[in-house]
Amino acid sequence: MSTTLHHPALPAPGVDWAAAHMPLLRDAFAELGHVFDGLRLAICLHIEPKTAVMCRLLVQAGATVALTGSPGSTRPDTVEALRADGVVVHADAADEAPRVDDVLDVDPHLLLDNGGDLTTALLARERSPHFVGGTEETTTGGLRLRARPDGVDVPVVVINDSELKLMVENRFGVGQSVVQGFMNATNLMLPGARATVVGYGPCGRGVAQTLRQLGARVTVVDLDPYRALEALMEGFDVAPLATALPATRLLFLATGGRDVVGEAEVDLLPDGVVVTGVSHFAHELDLARLGRPVGEAAYHRTYERPDGRRVAVLAGTRMINLAAALGNPIEAMDLGLTLQVRSLAAVARGGLAPGVQPVPDDVDRAVAEAFVVARA
Repeated sequence: MSTTLHHPALPAPGVDWAAAHMPLLRDAFAELGHVFDGLRLAICLHIEPKTAVMCRLLVQAGATVALTGSPGSTRPDTVEALRADGVVVHADAADEAPRVDDVLDVDPHLLLDNGGDLTTALLARERSPHFVGGTEETTTGGLRLRARPDGVDVPVVVINDSELKLMVENRFGVGQSVVQGFMNATNLMLPGARATVVGYGPCGRGVAQTLRQLGARVTVVDLDPYRALEALMEGFDVAPLATALPATRLLFLATGGRDVVGEAEVDLLPDGVVVTGVSHFAHELDLARLGRPVGEAAYHRTYERPDGRRVAVLAGTRMINLAAALGNPIEAMDLGLTLQVRSLAAVARGGLAPGVQPVPDDVDRAVAEAFVVARA
């Protein structure tokens, strides 16, 4: 049985609405749009209205854009809008993986990647000398590229290495949108509910804080003693995973790790627990361990353990903020995509050293100052 749930897409406000609330991105293109004139970009990103605003502005600046989507988040209405704007889109809502080869056929000068698939594939093949580097959206992708035995011989800027991005988009944006997606998918009541958040990085921290603000009783699990201490000092209950699981009603997985909930942990899951994914890849829980599927609805599938306990999993543990909501808030993505565009422009203009690296400090500070002005 496939782990991809086919759910009714929530109506989105649309590309024009998103564009009207993304002043940082507009200003970035007004200043730097000429850098992209004549360049070809291969992009892997969630295909939804905020992404479409960036791609539209790239095309208007004179770039050729080939786009593929991350699994489980492609919106058909956004695909249509992008194609009308002149973007070459290789994706549909049923894709189980990004269409890497299709977008790389554009013979890019620059990559904008989300998880490391495009960059890994391009570095493994013979490539044109005009390819100069790119960006990587995620920590997961950054770790993957840094682990390459041969290194990376072009500059790749990891957007998630930006403290600004971690604070605004990951903590505040993801915190809001994950809980919103959970509520859309379940219609369950949060006040008084026992919730466990596994992983207290910026995304997990944002989820835990948003749950608590809405009245849930939240326990945090993190193996890093500094993060566990931070959660404790911020007023959360902190416990080992084996201690937290039997008492939890709502389980949020936000570590980005593989097999975080293994066979022993699955045995501790209580009857009726609801499992929600926060991380980029849906591999923290092997669904095959849960038993036989016994029911499926728009956003969730229920599994029955041999002893009769039932576990509900939302969207196969794919990111619930994109599966059952509209992704991160527009203003948070305005900041994140502005970091992308300004970092891509820095790569295109040259001067960055080869290798995987954080957002240039001058870019980070300039975007932070602009965001304060926009939100004041």
